[in-house]
Amino acid sequence: MFKSLYNKVLSWAEHPRANKFLLALSFAESSFFPIPPDVMLAPMCLAKPSRGFYFALLTTLGSVAGGVFGYLIGMYSFELVEPLISSMKYEGEFELVKRWFDEWGFWAIFIAGFSPVPYKLFTITAGMLSMLFLPFVIASIIGRGARFFLVAFLVSLGGDCLRDKLNNYIERIGWMVTLVLVTGFLIYKFY
Repeated sequence: MFKSLYNKVLSWAEHPRANKFLLALSFAESSFFPIPPDVMLAPMCLAKPSRGFYFALLTTLGSVAGGVFGYLIGMYSFELVEPLISSMKYEGEFELVKRWFDEWGFWAIFIAGFSPVPYKLFTITAGMLSMLFLPFVIASIIGRGARFFLVAFLVSLGGDCLRDKLNNYIERIGWMVTLVLVTGFLIYKFY
């Protein structure tokens, strides 16, 4: 099951329009979409290790552009987005992001590049709190760029060897991840 899914994802990563899909996913994730671009960036770097840094650059550009869109949403349309934050159960994370902005300002955006808290909450909050635009963009470029270039670098280190090893062990890895997720969900739900 996981092996066919793995091979399907790699074939999508080699699709002629994969760059455009990566750019669009990166843009969307920074402002409104819940799936991070790493799920496409990593397979693309696996499929074409020599182009990993190019893919990281595309991901960074799309993410920063989406971040600017998220900033504008926060600045001009927060009232429309606030119910979505509640419906997606992001209230706690949203409050955390606001505290980080109070404490660290510029550095909150930089840290957001590596945080498990969805980046879109940082971009929308930056706009809502009227963070200075240029520092927001600079911190986004540095933070998001560092994350995506690190992903590309680590995946490209493995190259074809990593691709082959993943192909050999993907079933075990897939079932282990599924088990961890189900266990985590059950623990969260009942405790």
